[in-house]
Amino acid sequence: MRSVYTSLFYASLPWVLARLLWRSRANPAYRYRIAERFGFYSGPPKPVDIWIHAVSVGEAEAAFSLIAALRRHARASILVTTTTPTGSARVRKVLGDTVEHVFLPYDLPDGVGRFLGHFSPRAAVIMETEIWPNLFTACRKRGIPLLIANARLSDRSARRYAWIRDTLRRLLAGVDIAAQTEADARRFVTIGADPATVTVTGNLKFDTEPDASVTAVGAALRRSLFQERPVWLAASTHRGEEKAVLEAFARLRSRHPELLLVIAPRHPERFEEVARLAVEAGHRVARQTQAGGSVAGTFDVFLLDTLGDLMRFYVASDIAFVGGSLVDIGGHNVVEPALAETAIVFGPFTRNFQQICDDLERKGAAVRVRDTGELAAAVDRLVADEGRRGDMVRQALAFVRRNRGAAERHWRLLARHLGDSFQAH
Repeated sequence: MRSVYTSLFYASLPWVLARLLWRSRANPAYRYRIAERFGFYSGPPKPVDIWIHAVSVGEAEAAFSLIAALRRHARASILVTTTTPTGSARVRKVLGDTVEHVFLPYDLPDGVGRFLGHFSPRAAVIMETEIWPNLFTACRKRGIPLLIANARLSDRSARRYAWIRDTLRRLLAGVDIAAQTEADARRFVTIGADPATVTVTGNLKFDTEPDASVTAVGAALRRSLFQERPVWLAASTHRGEEKAVLEAFARLRSRHPELLLVIAPRHPERFEEVARLAVEAGHRVARQTQAGGSVAGTFDVFLLDTLGDLMRFYVASDIAFVGGSLVDIGGHNVVEPALAETAIVFGPFTRNFQQICDDLERKGAAVRVRDTGELAAAVDRLVADEGRRGDMVRQALAFVRRNRGAAERHWRLLARHLGDSFQAH
């Protein structure tokens, strides 16, 4: 099975490269550092103690909590790899030169071999659900212990994996799996993981703590840019959601003429597209990249067209719709708006954070909507009822704090493989 997979991957390389170049038309970062995607790195080999792979921004945010725990307990050199340029930019912004950082190569034997030979990690951590046949096989052959951290597996993914269960059983043999929930743990077992290697550790994203400077900047944004206007943030939106959000916003304007909508598209290559949508809908649009000083009152839609600033805009907002949930993407991180003390709304598609979203909804700490009409109605009620917003914020924040501790549990799993050679702080 692995040989067939590898042959098909090699055959698809022209399409893979063409797709990179196509995406680079909207986001030029995709055309840079292509050699790294094939395992070619500059300079001499750089052996590291721990390698952590976070495919993009969401996984990187979870990895930051784990890295903080590692630094509390051990002195270790760390390599962080990503797949997307946005993930790379986030790692560099948050961690700077305190870690090594490169793109992970494509899952081809030669590139994987060059990567592992260059960095020679003593332990490997893959964030969430990235199961790469050649990479996992190479780690096992080199004796590199492997942990799938913050592991999650939806019902849909489990059903898709079921037909290759025997292959997965071999790939996952000896791999530690730190599952977010009991349901995730059961699903990993159903696709072939050894129950003895699966541990429920909770979600690393609960262990995130906003930096004080981010909170301060968010509060300053509110005062200088948005002033006394009620602010609704549509965060991490995908194609199809902005149109629904703009339609809901149009319905709300008659009842709440001072309401301000902030849109933060998930992918930077869509910034221009979303700006056009808002202008075509008849709105006065301001952009983060163009906002100089206070422009309050001169716009009704604000486009967040920069990376790494979402948390401070959560802090500056009253209500947050978390995107990827009105269209079938699976939803995005709802812990961040909870920590920012912002009332949370999300759509029906939340499989990526299913347990958290279900729990928040059940506790009255978030509102789930099914369509544009329900979205408009939910935001309408929350804008009008400050007391309700406050209750939701308190419930959500308490829920997050009750569920912390995943980073320490992950550290204990990883420490079993690192031995006593790491000096504790």
